[in-house]
Formats: sequence, C-alpha cells, structure tokens
Amino acid sequence: MTTYSDLVCMLGGVPALAGIPFGPKSKYYFVDPVNGSDSNAGTSLAAPKKSLEAAEDLCVANQHDTVFFIAGATADNPTAAITWDKDYTHLIGIGSPLPGLGQRCRVVMLAATVATPVITISASGCIFKNLQFNQEKATGAASGVAIVTGSRNYFENVFFMAPTSATLASYSLKVSGSENVFYRCTVGQYTNFRSEASYGLWLFGASTCLRNKFVQCEFLSWQGGAGSAHAHIYVDSAVAVVPWVIWFENCFFGANYSGGTIQTQAIDDNSTSAGHQIILRGHNDFLGCSAVADTLTYIFAPNPEDDVSGLLMIAVNEG
Repeated sequence: MTTYSDLVCMLGGVPALAGIPFGPKSKYYFVDPVNGSDSNAGTSLAAPKKSLEAAEDLCVANQHDTVFFIAGATADNPTAAITWDKDYTHLIGIGSPLPGLGQRCRVVMLAATVATPVITISASGCIFKNLQFNQEKATGAASGVAIVTGSRNYFENVFFMAPTSATLASYSLKVSGSENVFYRCTVGQYTNFRSEASYGLWLFGASTCLRNKFVQCEFLSWQGGAGSAHAHIYVDSAVAVVPWVIWFENCFFGANYSGGTIQTQAIDDNSTSAGHQIILRGHNDFLGCSAVADTLTYIFAPNPEDDVSGLLMIAVNEG
C-alpha cells in the first residue's frame, strides 16, 4: 500500500478516500459521463463506466463496495428510474466539496423520460456525498427527484433540486426511512417557479419515518400564486407512529417570492401522532414565510425568554 500526502491511499490500485468504509471484499467502481463507456470494466479511472446504473449493477450488498462519480460538464442522464437497493454500498462524487447549489457530479433525468423519481434509495447503511439529482420533466403528473425508504444512511453535500414540473404534489426529496442523517444538503432551489402546492421535503410512512436529522441544510423555493401553499417540509397525515421525532439543526428555510407571494408556512405538519416532536435545534432561519408552521403545537425551539433558562426548549409561539 502506498500512501500519498493528499490522504489518498492505493489499495490494489484503487483509491479509498478518507471516511469511506472498506472491508476485505470491498470493490471500487468509477462513473465518468464525459469519458466513460458502459462497455468498460468500470474498475479503474482509465476505464470508467458512463452511467450510474451500470456501476451500481456491479456492486454487491453488505461488503462496502463504493461507486466514485467523476464530476464534469456532462451529466448522467438515466433513461429509467434508478433503484439503489444494496445495503452498505456507497456513492461518492469526486468534485467540488462545497455544499449546496451547482454540484457537478450530476444525475439528471431529461424531460423526455417519463419515469419518476430519478432515484429510489431503498438500501440502508449507505453513504452519499457530493452529488446532484435533478428531474427535468416539465409537464403532466406529479414528479419527484429522490425517495429514501432505507434507514441509517448518511447524505453529505447532496443537492436534491426542485423538479422542473410544478404540478401539484411534486417534490424534491421524499423520506419514509428512519435514522437517516442529511448534512449540509440542499433541498429545492430558487430557479424553478412553484405554481402549485408542491413540497421540498415530504415525510411519509405510517410506522417507519422515525428520528431523521437535518444538519446545516438549506430548503429553498421560488413560488407564488397557488404556490404559496408550497411547503419546505410536508409531513403526511399517514405519519402516525409514536414516538415520532425529527431534528432540524442550524438550517435555512428560504422562499424567494420575487414576482410571487410570500410562502404561507415553512412546515406543513399533518401528522396524526399525538405528542410528536419537530425539533428546531441551534439557530434556524426562516425567510419569505408568513409562519414557521401551520400547526405549532409539536414544534420546539430554544426558549428565548430572559427569565427562563435558555437551555429549555419550548413549543414555538409566533404570537
């Protein structure tokens, strides 16, 4: 094993980046939409696959295989919905480490492709870093970008764009899995106008959507008209399990209402779980919204009152 100063180690000729798990059976595959070909073996930088689907097909569950996605001017344009269904299998973008918009490790479903969402992550225990997922379908039925039904996954610097279609109930990210962590991710965007009641993050599932965390994430929208009903966070009425908790820590909720109207609320809470908790931990900012939520009963934030310990969390009161 040769170790380089940039902390990239060569294991059998394949790079294992810092923070990427590996085991005795781990294998590494490469995707390069610019220079790759799906007829390549995909096992080296010199012979990468062209599409994410082709590389994922080579992976074996539960052995910490990793797909490295090479950034470039051309996106991967899948012609069918992708299913990431192999536990402990990781996807890492090799590109800009900066969080948020414009990530160049891109998976973009073009308008002519009918499928939705772009990707469904049903696997558990996976790591996803430095990626962008986008759905360009412009018209028709509701469309979505990503669905996460798996649990205990870690997402860092992943950009879930707002789908081009503004059709009612379209979404950027839909989650029913449990104990997933989203760190410095962006959900939605400012460039696709929301003219209907659509969602950034949609939480669903009667018994599975438990204890997910969003840390230093951005939730963005550009909306107006009927789009004032757009919500950064939509909690489905089917979310009924007890106890149900979700954390937002140091997040930004921003609605750009230029040419439109102010967003009615950032969080649309329809959970039927009595006593559930939506926890705003640290410092969370809300811009372009008339209210933090339509129902404040189950939303908790640090107590700002001078005569009460600031360590106490209380139900949000916008009065």
